[in-house]
Amino acid sequence: MSENWDPAAFRERVQRVLDEFLDEQAARLSPLGDDAARLVAEARTSVTGGKRFRAAFCYWGFRAIQPDLTDDTALVRACAALELLHASALVHDDFMDASDTRRGRPATHRAFEAEHREAGWTGDPEQYGAAAAILLGDLLLGWAGDMLRHCGLPSERVDAGLVMFELCRTEVIAGQFLDVSVQARAHADVDTAMTVLRYKSAKYSIERPLDIGAALAGATPEQLSDLSRFGLPLGEAFQLRDDLLGVYGDPAVTGKPAGDDLVEGKRTVLVAMALDAAEPADAELLHTSLGSPLDEAAVAELRRIIDASGAHAQVERLIESLAAQAVTALDRTTIGEHARGVLTDLASAATQRTV
Repeated sequence: MSENWDPAAFRERVQRVLDEFLDEQAARLSPLGDDAARLVAEARTSVTGGKRFRAAFCYWGFRAIQPDLTDDTALVRACAALELLHASALVHDDFMDASDTRRGRPATHRAFEAEHREAGWTGDPEQYGAAAAILLGDLLLGWAGDMLRHCGLPSERVDAGLVMFELCRTEVIAGQFLDVSVQARAHADVDTAMTVLRYKSAKYSIERPLDIGAALAGATPEQLSDLSRFGLPLGEAFQLRDDLLGVYGDPAVTGKPAGDDLVEGKRTVLVAMALDAAEPADAELLHTSLGSPLDEAAVAELRRIIDASGAHAQVERLIESLAAQAVTALDRTTIGEHARGVLTDLASAATQRTV
């Protein structure tokens, strides 16, 4: 990474801010007793670990506009708010996708479901887990706005950041509904899959965090446009890498079962490309297998079909092309050399990862 930027140290700072915020919420909710304590404990789990890309891009969106910042305490708090937004999206996403795990541990709805079952309570454990996940996701989403609003930056800057945050929140929720609808129809062409990718993940993962950070720094509309020309294609490349990991990722590294996206039936760009290009019999097998229980042999066969169709190689080329497009756009901006260097490094980290 570029000189004077330590991503591990930044992640630790973000984690401390999140821990302190949740300490405040735990104290606020303590009159509600053990149930509220369990909810906050699960919130802590949901915001522990991770790559912190959204916080990092928000931070360097700010520093791209305002490079000379002597005290970044309030800025780090603002950046951490995006990790609460991310945690909210993951809690809801895992429930909607019926995922069993997240980062190698039970997904939130499964964790609460297990608590209900082990305690021998009345009612349906699955319904209890679903209700808990919906409520926790909603709470995390509300807390994200609270943390940003009260981050400590000047109010006029916070107001500008909130405008971008509200846009980000709207886009990711609408994108998630589009994804749910695509899965229900069990069909998505490449263009539709790219639209889902763009609004469900690409924008809120990189473009909007950059925009929020830049808006907090007082960016002009022209500066926001410059950063978006970098952030959107990079966000698309980021999610395409995620889609590959959802099929080819090592479970020991990703914390998800082998071929998890195939088991969940996700109609990703990778899958859409494979269905378009595969031999008819292979395409039919891939189509009918999506969203069904798959053993290792079945996952291996679907991977073979995707490879043979050329979709795997095509997505790799698309990632490379989008990342190059992003870096070229960044080079054409007037931001300082240091911020440009760190953002270039972050672009590589976001698109060349294994988890």
